[in-house]
Amino acid sequence: MAEAVATTDPVVESAVRKAMWRLLPFLGLCYLLNYVDRVNVGFAALTMNRDLGLSAAAYGLGAGLFFVGYFFFEVPSNVILHRVGARLWIARIMITWGVVASATAFVQGEISFYVVRFLLGIAEAGFFPGIILYLTYWFPRARRAKVVALFFLAVPLSSVLGAPLSTLLIQNGGGLLGFDAGWRFMFFVEGIPAVLVGVLVLVLLPDRPTRARWLSAPEQQALERRIADEDAAQVPQETGIRAGLRDRRVVALSTVYFGVVFGLYVLAFFLPQVVSDLQEQFDITFSLVEIGLITAVPYAVASVAMVLNARHSDRTGERRLHIAVPAFLGAAGVAVALYLDSPYLVMAAMTVCAVGVYSAIPVIWQLPSAFLTGVGAAAGIALINSFGNLSGFAGPYLTGWLQDLTGSFRTGMFVVAAFMVLAGVIVLRLERAPAPAGHGPAERPAPARRG
Repeated sequence: MAEAVATTDPVVESAVRKAMWRLLPFLGLCYLLNYVDRVNVGFAALTMNRDLGLSAAAYGLGAGLFFVGYFFFEVPSNVILHRVGARLWIARIMITWGVVASATAFVQGEISFYVVRFLLGIAEAGFFPGIILYLTYWFPRARRAKVVALFFLAVPLSSVLGAPLSTLLIQNGGGLLGFDAGWRFMFFVEGIPAVLVGVLVLVLLPDRPTRARWLSAPEQQALERRIADEDAAQVPQETGIRAGLRDRRVVALSTVYFGVVFGLYVLAFFLPQVVSDLQEQFDITFSLVEIGLITAVPYAVASVAMVLNARHSDRTGERRLHIAVPAFLGAAGVAVALYLDSPYLVMAAMTVCAVGVYSAIPVIWQLPSAFLTGVGAAAGIALINSFGNLSGFAGPYLTGWLQDLTGSFRTGMFVVAAFMVLAGVIVLRLERAPAPAGHGPAERPAPARRG
């Protein structure tokens, strides 16, 4: 009962409101830049593959090698962030990835393309799980799905804004700054903001509430005490690194995240090409900018659905169905999309897929904190994210290979659907964890057993 009262503590509420306005727009900008620099290769592929002589499989391998470097450095990076603080480490991540992203402008063939994508993964490792961990320092549990969804809005918005911008730069950038191709100009220009914003992180991002000058002393103390009390009630003993990595629920959530993110990255890397292929299939013509605008539509719809799903999950305290139902919905959309006889129906089905993928992801990140805390949470969250993001390697490569083999994206889309169904099934079989603080006893399932 005390927990329910704490959720309406006016001092805590004031601190949370200030944190949302001060942190989320800036962190969202950082993630928007992160995602644009990660997936703008999907738009570059429209002309880059021909210029460099890349097959669909070679492009898919290069696009996916990002996640190999990402995988090996993710856990160490997040543990370092937990120990040295978010401000310093996130600034380091952003500056280095911005430099590497701009360097993609100078690739000359398959090998240099592979190398720069691998290095970009190393540079970015730790950013997303670091922010997920960082948000647990600032927001009570009953607010976190919505907070993560608002932060994650940067991903679909990066496509809503980044798709037209990237294609515009590609279409008009040839010859500018001495670059012989528009896609080179696009890579160079889009890496620079990450470096500049990385420097701002050092000034604008406090490590914890007690370091935030824009909170009063009572707000700092009340918010930190509230977070500490919730963590102690949920996970009485701090989790160590080994325990965080070995918990079987971490392994299960890694598989769930792999399945959902498989769909995320296939959309990111191949949706522009799917839209481009509609021209031949339905005898219509798009400019590069029109392809970018059409590609942005599913992400705009997914942005709204994602926030609504997360808000409902927070309000009810239910997590698993808010992951599984979107996963099944997304699987259905992508499975039927390329068998439809109208470009409008194809894009509607791809929009359904995007809605499913994006709606599931913010809620997934509410499950690890139900049984992990401290440095174990840093390690476990990073492992879930790094393993899940291996689908960013497997998805593009497998989809590209199947396209080369069959001449169509259809088989690859069925593989996406299968992984999303698998994710939904696994999450439904997970043991129930306690509901977020502030939800009534009827909504609170029995605590999960230790793995």
